[in-house]
Amino acid sequence: MVVTLKFLGALRHASGKDTVTLDCIENTSVLDLVNLATANAPALRRNLLDEQLEPPKPNALILVNGREISVLNGLDTKVRDGDEVVFVPVVHGG
Repeated sequence: MVVTLKFLGALRHASGKDTVTLDCIENTSVLDLVNLATANAPALRRNLLDEQLEPPKPNALILVNGREISVLNGLDTKVRDGDEVVFVPVVHGG
């Protein structure tokens, strides 16, 4: 099963690429994809996940085939062969 990841804005710099194609097993979740994509990229991981929260929450807008994961099943959203997952940075401050 092949899934395409796209990184927009500042996430392109953190990932070093704008597009990554991953070969995954069935029942792969968005969180599994984040774990695969960030295995050797801690800066990217910090930009994608807030792991200080339990359970971790996204630090980026994450779209699966154009739908934001919060209207799906969050980080537990399962992907299918040919899906496109887009990571969009969000700016926040206080």
